Amino acid sequence: MDIRSLQRPLKDAYRQAPSSSRITLIANGRRTDAPISCSVDLGRAIYDAQAHKGVGGAGTGACSGDLLLGALAACAQITCQMVAAAMGIPVDDIGVTVEGDLDLQGTLGMSKTVSVGFEDIRVNFLVRAPQATQEQMTALQQKTEQYCVVMQTLLHPPPIKNVWSDAQSSSA
Repeated sequence: MDIRSLQRPLKDAYRQAPSSSRITLIANGRRTDAPISCSVDLGRAIYDAQAHKGVGGAGTGACSGDLLLGALAACAQITCQMVAAAMGIPVDDIGVTVEGDLDLQGTLGMSKTVSVGFEDIRVNFLVRAPQATQEQMTALQQKTEQYCVVMQTLLHPPPIKNVWSDAQSSSA
Protein backbone atom coordinates (compact mmCIF):
# COMPACT_ATOMS: atom_id res chain seq x y z
CA MET A 1 0.00 0.00 0.00
CA ASP A 2 1.28 3.43 -0.91
CA ILE A 3 0.62 5.47 2.24
CA ARG A 4 1.91 8.70 0.71
CA SER A 5 -0.56 8.46 -2.19
CA LEU A 6 -3.34 7.57 0.20
CA GLN A 7 -2.63 10.58 2.43
CA ARG A 8 -1.72 13.11 -0.29
CA PRO A 9 -5.30 14.28 -0.99
CA LEU A 10 -5.99 14.51 2.74
CA LYS A 11 -2.89 16.60 3.35
CA ASP A 12 -3.75 18.82 0.36
CA ALA A 13 -7.27 19.37 1.72
CA TYR A 14 -5.90 20.20 5.18
CA ARG A 15 -3.46 22.70 3.68
CA GLN A 16 -6.31 24.37 1.77
CA ALA A 17 -8.61 24.44 4.79
CA PRO A 18 -6.57 23.93 7.97
CA SER A 19 -9.65 23.79 10.19
CA SER A 20 -10.88 20.69 8.31
CA SER A 21 -8.12 18.65 9.96
CA ARG A 22 -9.65 19.13 13.40
CA ILE A 23 -11.85 16.25 14.53
CA THR A 24 -13.61 15.21 17.72
CA LEU A 25 -13.73 11.56 18.68
CA ILE A 26 -16.50 10.51 21.04
CA ALA A 27 -16.85 7.53 23.36
CA ASN A 28 -20.01 6.98 25.40
CA GLY A 29 -20.17 4.77 28.46
CA ARG A 30 -23.57 3.32 29.30
CA ARG A 31 -24.85 1.52 32.36
CA THR A 32 -25.61 -2.18 32.24
CA ASP A 33 -27.58 -4.25 34.73
CA ALA A 34 -24.62 -4.64 37.11
CA PRO A 35 -22.52 -1.91 38.74
CA ILE A 36 -19.33 -3.79 37.80
CA SER A 37 -19.84 -3.51 34.01
CA CYS A 38 -20.77 -1.07 31.28
CA SER A 39 -20.90 -0.75 27.52
CA VAL A 40 -18.68 1.66 25.62
CA ASP A 41 -20.00 3.00 22.33
CA LEU A 42 -17.28 4.35 20.04
CA GLY A 43 -19.70 5.25 17.26
CA ARG A 44 -18.56 2.42 15.01
CA ALA A 45 -18.56 -0.41 17.55
CA ILE A 46 -19.83 -1.15 21.05
CA TYR A 47 -17.54 -2.85 23.54
CA ASP A 48 -18.37 -4.47 26.84
CA ALA A 49 -16.18 -3.45 29.76
CA GLN A 50 -16.13 -4.53 33.35
CA ALA A 51 -14.32 -3.94 36.59
CA HIS A 52 -11.08 -5.91 36.96
CA LYS A 53 -11.27 -9.14 38.94
CA GLY A 54 -8.95 -7.55 41.51
CA VAL A 55 -11.64 -5.00 42.45
CA GLY A 56 -14.66 -7.29 42.26
CA GLY A 57 -15.29 -7.80 38.56
CA ALA A 58 -15.89 -11.20 37.01
CA GLY A 59 -12.56 -11.18 35.16
CA THR A 60 -14.20 -12.30 31.93
CA GLY A 61 -13.98 -9.03 29.99
CA ALA A 62 -11.74 -6.08 29.38
CA CYS A 63 -11.32 -3.60 32.20
CA SER A 64 -10.71 0.09 31.59
CA GLY A 65 -6.96 -0.43 32.09
CA ASP A 66 -7.00 -3.10 29.39
CA LEU A 67 -8.79 -0.69 27.07
CA LEU A 68 -6.25 2.08 27.77
CA LEU A 69 -3.29 -0.23 27.14
CA GLY A 70 -5.08 -1.65 24.10
CA ALA A 71 -5.54 1.84 22.68
CA LEU A 72 -1.83 2.50 23.12
CA ALA A 73 -0.90 -0.85 21.54
CA ALA A 74 -3.22 -0.26 18.56
CA CYS A 75 -1.97 3.27 18.01
CA ALA A 76 1.70 2.31 18.29
CA GLN A 77 1.19 -0.71 16.01
CA ILE A 78 -0.66 1.18 13.27
CA THR A 79 1.64 4.20 13.50
CA CYS A 80 4.74 2.03 13.18
CA GLN A 81 3.25 0.14 10.22
CA MET A 82 2.24 3.35 8.45
CA VAL A 83 5.59 5.05 9.08
CA ALA A 84 7.46 2.01 7.76
CA ALA A 85 5.26 1.90 4.66
CA ALA A 86 5.54 5.66 4.03
CA MET A 87 9.34 5.55 4.39
CA GLY A 88 9.65 2.44 2.23
CA ILE A 89 11.37 0.49 5.00
CA PRO A 90 11.38 -3.23 4.18
CA VAL A 91 9.66 -4.85 7.17
CA ASP A 92 8.83 -8.53 7.56
CA ASP A 93 6.86 -8.12 10.77
CA ILE A 94 5.95 -5.57 13.45
CA GLY A 95 4.45 -6.38 16.83
CA VAL A 96 3.70 -4.18 19.81
CA THR A 97 3.09 -5.34 23.37
CA VAL A 98 2.05 -2.86 26.06
CA GLU A 99 2.28 -3.67 29.77
CA GLY A 100 1.20 -1.54 32.68
CA ASP A 101 1.67 -1.86 36.43
CA LEU A 102 -0.75 -0.58 39.04
CA ASP A 103 -1.51 -1.25 42.68
CA LEU A 104 -5.19 -2.03 43.21
CA GLN A 105 -4.99 -0.82 46.84
CA GLY A 106 -5.13 2.71 45.40
CA THR A 107 -8.19 1.90 43.29
CA LEU A 108 -9.94 0.37 46.28
CA GLY A 109 -9.14 3.37 48.50
CA MET A 110 -7.23 1.22 50.98
CA SER A 111 -4.16 3.44 51.26
CA LYS A 112 -3.61 7.17 51.04
CA THR A 113 0.00 6.57 49.96
CA VAL A 114 -0.84 4.31 46.99
CA SER A 115 -1.81 6.30 43.93
CA VAL A 116 -4.74 5.43 41.70
CA GLY A 117 -3.70 4.58 38.17
CA PHE A 118 -0.77 3.12 36.34
CA GLU A 119 2.62 3.52 37.97
CA ASP A 120 4.58 2.28 34.96
CA ILE A 121 3.75 1.59 31.31
CA ARG A 122 6.09 -0.23 28.92
CA VAL A 123 5.68 -0.28 25.15
CA ASN A 124 7.68 -3.10 23.57
CA PHE A 125 8.19 -3.02 19.81
CA LEU A 126 9.35 -6.13 17.99
CA VAL A 127 10.33 -5.15 14.47
CA ARG A 128 11.71 -7.74 12.11
CA ALA A 129 13.35 -5.88 9.25
CA PRO A 130 16.57 -7.71 8.30
CA GLN A 131 17.05 -5.65 5.13
CA ALA A 132 16.57 -2.25 6.79
CA THR A 133 19.57 -0.08 7.56
CA GLN A 134 20.34 1.17 11.07
CA GLU A 135 19.45 4.69 9.88
CA GLN A 136 16.06 3.47 8.71
CA MET A 137 15.41 1.70 12.01
CA THR A 138 16.40 4.80 13.99
CA ALA A 139 14.09 6.96 11.85
CA LEU A 140 11.28 4.42 12.22
CA GLN A 141 11.58 4.53 16.00
CA GLN A 142 11.76 8.32 16.17
CA LYS A 143 8.85 8.93 13.82
CA THR A 144 6.67 6.22 15.35
CA GLU A 145 7.11 7.68 18.82
CA GLN A 146 6.62 11.21 17.48
CA TYR A 147 3.39 10.50 15.60
CA CYS A 148 1.70 7.95 17.89
CA VAL A 149 -1.31 9.96 19.10
CA VAL A 150 -2.07 7.88 22.19
CA MET A 151 1.58 7.74 23.26
CA GLN A 152 1.99 11.50 22.87
CA THR A 153 -1.28 12.10 24.74
CA LEU A 154 -0.09 9.99 27.67
CA LEU A 155 3.36 11.61 27.65
CA HIS A 156 1.90 15.14 27.45
CA PRO A 157 -1.62 14.89 28.88
CA PRO A 158 -4.13 17.57 27.91
CA PRO A 159 -6.31 19.16 30.55
CA ILE A 160 -9.40 17.06 31.29
CA LYS A 161 -12.60 18.97 31.97
CA ASN A 162 -15.26 17.10 33.92
CA VAL A 163 -18.85 18.26 33.50
CA TRP A 164 -21.56 16.75 35.70
CA SER A 165 -25.22 17.10 34.78
CA ASP A 166 -28.39 16.10 36.56
CA ALA A 167 -30.61 14.34 34.03
CA GLN A 168 -33.75 15.35 35.98
CA SER A 169 -32.81 19.03 35.90
CA SER A 170 -31.81 19.03 32.25
CA SER A 171 -35.02 17.32 31.08
CA ALA A 172 -37.33 19.85 32.76
